[in-house]
Amino acid sequence: MDNTLRYLRESLSNYSENEVCQHIIKKIEQNHYKSEKEFVDDLEESEVAYLDNVLENELNYAKNVQNDERVQQLTEVFEILFV
Repeated sequence: MDNTLRYLRESLSNYSENEVCQHIIKKIEQNHYKSEKEFVDDLEESEVAYLDNVLENELNYAKNVQNDERVQQLTEVFEILFV
């Protein structure tokens, strides 16, 4: 599994009570994506919208605790989604 997707999966585990989140985690675990782009291309609109909110929260948290590696990895996914 791509290292960036590992960070994303770990971040999503904080929201695993949500059905959309559970579906995204399942995709990450079962599909063996070779890159973040491949993963993003496989997302539905509702999943992208959900990740927009989650990534914003997780990036803010990572910045507040000064976890630069986490910020970098999550930013990679965010940029592919929205740039």
